[in-house]
Amino acid sequence: MSGTTRLYAVIGDPVAQVQAPSLLNPLFARLAIDAVLVPVHARPASFATVLRGLAATGNLDGVLVTIPHKVAACALATEHSAAARISGSANVLRPIPGGGWRADNFDGAGFVRGLTAAGHPVRGRRVALMGAGGAGSAIAVALLDAGCGPLSVHDPDRAKCAALLARLDEHWPGRAAAVAVAEPALGDADLAVNATPLGLRPEDPLPFPPAALPAGCVVADIIMKPPRTRLLDAAGALGLATHPGIHMLAHQVDLYRSFFQLGPADRP
Repeated sequence: MSGTTRLYAVIGDPVAQVQAPSLLNPLFARLAIDAVLVPVHARPASFATVLRGLAATGNLDGVLVTIPHKVAACALATEHSAAARISGSANVLRPIPGGGWRADNFDGAGFVRGLTAAGHPVRGRRVALMGAGGAGSAIAVALLDAGCGPLSVHDPDRAKCAALLARLDEHWPGRAAAVAVAEPALGDADLAVNATPLGLRPEDPLPFPPAALPAGCVVADIIMKPPRTRLLDAAGALGLATHPGIHMLAHQVDLYRSFFQLGPADRP
């Protein structure tokens, strides 16, 4: 690092679990880009203030956003991609010349790419998605865009579910259902997804009971730390295929690369 180093920040609460620095900083080194990604811990009440401060930083080139700030980041942005607009959440922000932020959300695309690369294509699959927050909304958009079968979104927050369903129904009429219950009906799911923060702490309850899932169902978790959550361990013990959260982030790196104009994506 030097006086010419460009700055990127990943903002969350908590922030100790973020894995983005371990992926993006090696990318900067490999591309010989004089830049660094650093974690920034911002409480919800301070998020807008922190974002304004970063916007005033002359050597800041981008922001990554994690829980619980993705919806707030989208609301504070000036320009939005389709993924950010439909999901109502953003996990990346890029400064716009003259002021403001360009928002996008790659959680959903990264999640679907990661599943596909692991041998779990989503087209035609019946999906039970737990969580209608920032990441869950983006994943719902990407699943429908990839041609999944019936999608049910479950969240105890009835208003949040209804708002997401309304946005989804504008683009994929009748393809998704929002259910405001804590423990969804899982008996016919081909893919069950935890897109909630449950699992970050050892004492967290399971987001849903994997014993209610049918044989052959894939259980995916977006939690990245710990890499093997209690949900995945419980599902694996029942003989179900599991998919950890790190794949969602790893398959966003090329998308970040394009969004932040770091150069063309790597060839496979």
